[in-house]
Amino acid sequence: MKNIIALGGSNSKNSINKELAIYTANKINNVEVSIVDLNDYELPLYGIDFETEFGIPENAVKLSKQIEDTDGLVISLAEHNGSYTAAFKNTLDWLSRIDIKVWKDKPILLLATSPGNRGGKTVLQSAKEYFPFLGGNVTGDFSLPNFYETFKENKISDTKLKEKLSLKIQFFKEQVYKG
Repeated sequence: MKNIIALGGSNSKNSINKELAIYTANKINNVEVSIVDLNDYELPLYGIDFETEFGIPENAVKLSKQIEDTDGLVISLAEHNGSYTAAFKNTLDWLSRIDIKVWKDKPILLLATSPGNRGGKTVLQSAKEYFPFLGGNVTGDFSLPNFYETFKENKISDTKLKEKLSLKIQFFKEQVYKG
């Protein structure tokens, strides 16, 4: 059985992006889902002076190993001022010090959601362009706008959006099982 990671790119305890990542990952049959919560991998603010003095934090090493051991990732990115959250960007910075191929060439289904009409499209576009540089095999992306109106009772209520995500999930699953 394949293993995939569901990760919300936020350190919010009530992250709607974490909720979307878990929902999406659990739609994939015949995989074991590991939930990665950035709060479980707390890291100091990255800086070369800190790294020189103390080395790479154990939480970064553990997360890098977990990514190495997985078959694919479902990542939903929260958008803060048009970019990654500070917690997610800091995690990327630390992981890239271990291996610039942060995502280890694993298939990634990229998601984003927000309470607004754009659904995190700016951060999603940024990640689509940047993640391949970090060793990410982005198989597809999906934006869920107006989270509180389109995601109710732990499911997507808009039929067209649900169908669109289903197609992205199917292709991602094919890539996971290909590897």
